[in-house]
Amino acid sequence: MAKNKSNRKAKHGSDERTEKFFSFIRELFPEACENGNIDFDTLIEAVGGTPQNDPEEYCFTWAGKNAARKEAETPPTGTALRFLRDESSEPDTTENIYIEGDNLEALKLLKEKYAGKIRVIYIDPPYNTGSDMIFRDRFTMSAAELAALSGDSSEDSQLQRNNQEGARYHTNWLNLMYPRLIAARELLADDGAIFISIDDNEVENLKKLCDQVFMPSNFVGQWNWYKSATPPNLSRKIKKNIEYILCYEKNKSNVRYKGVHKTSHSSNGLLNQTNRMATLRFPGGKIDTGMENGIYRAGRYGTDRYEIELLDDVTVESGYFVNAFRLKAKFKWSQEKLDSELASGTKVSIRTRAFSPSYERREYEPEVPPNLINKEVGVDTTEQAGKALTALFEGLKVFDYPKPVELIEYLAGFICREDDIVLDFFSGSATTAHAVMKMNAEDDGHRRFILVQLREECPQDSELYRRGYTNICEIGKERIRRAAEKLRNDYPLAKFDGGFRVYEVAECNIREENDEILR
Repeated sequence: MAKNKSNRKAKHGSDERTEKFFSFIRELFPEACENGNIDFDTLIEAVGGTPQNDPEEYCFTWAGKNAARKEAETPPTGTALRFLRDESSEPDTTENIYIEGDNLEALKLLKEKYAGKIRVIYIDPPYNTGSDMIFRDRFTMSAAELAALSGDSSEDSQLQRNNQEGARYHTNWLNLMYPRLIAARELLADDGAIFISIDDNEVENLKKLCDQVFMPSNFVGQWNWYKSATPPNLSRKIKKNIEYILCYEKNKSNVRYKGVHKTSHSSNGLLNQTNRMATLRFPGGKIDTGMENGIYRAGRYGTDRYEIELLDDVTVESGYFVNAFRLKAKFKWSQEKLDSELASGTKVSIRTRAFSPSYERREYEPEVPPNLINKEVGVDTTEQAGKALTALFEGLKVFDYPKPVELIEYLAGFICREDDIVLDFFSGSATTAHAVMKMNAEDDGHRRFILVQLREECPQDSELYRRGYTNICEIGKERIRRAAEKLRNDYPLAKFDGGFRVYEVAECNIREENDEILR
């Protein structure tokens, strides 16, 4: 797939006209600008031309590349996003979005309101193993030709499965990914990042492809996820325990990524015998405890050394004090100090019925995440993720190798703020939605998710189909509903958006006038 092209480049100048020209090109065709230069061959490709070849220079190309680029840049015609109220959950209040249909069309339609607004994109695209890739071949056969061959003009008749033995095996995958990555880049915020899971089959091509779309200078790095403790013993050469995650920023920044938080292992008491008696107010939902669920009445508690008085009745549920309450004792801290420490992340606990408070303060800033993702950073394997998902569906196995919720939570947590939007346009079992809701439940955030998934049919002889899950979208939507319910049980004091509005990529003539995706 290596091909040579000419070395026609222009360096950034200093006069006003040159500056305006470079600014214009950078804004419209950032992929043609690198290190202060304009690559005119890339620019010519971007506008649909054919660059001249030079046998001395390397470039990355393949059959259908120009057509794939043109498809990314062609506005959506004949399609719109149709709101499906009956398929939605909490449609009048939720800000989350679930889109059914072709993800390239969906990405184009989303650009109208979300261009430059997505902080984090995570995708788990087909790995091109020979059986996992469903696609529409727009580059070798027209829809009419496909319909003539199959005798079916429906949308599903245009879906094909990539054949590992075919001559276009890698080319088909590149043509699937290229326009979608171009469209995804336009949706990313200037300080946003994309994370892409992949395995050995296409990791090299993915790196080259992302270098073209996002530029090599915006490459953040490659993480290795320890995906399986018991990989299939099929190879005679190597057991594959690792999958890869590539990360690119839209514009490389000096932002420090946040990994694992380290806390002190010692528990420090909040009482001091030489201090005077004082009263502190502890907020509801923030102070953890080992005490049993129930109501604890105001009165005298304490230990042999310390007199502690509870001034308000307080309720314990699921390891936390539900309501605010006051304690009177000989405290080390003032009310202002307590409030400040809680705001900075210090963990305050009252573990026993003595009502003696203690604290664990974070000793370090979050670590920069290492390039190995495993249990050491709180991320488990796909086996454990599969067990958790099966349990969520009450024993029904819905996916063979789902990603752990903690993996998406960990990656998004590198840069994701409390009100950011997270996009996943190869949604699968909707792990990303589960992760975003869990993050919000844990820190009272208001992150939103946008998921896109093609309606891939479930086999009619499968238990999934017999249970009413006719396609992957039905599984994904049900997973979000069940995950929201479980999180509300696990975090009874949390307030997070557990709903989603469902849209489908549909013909324009059935678009509803009150389409609310643009609100």
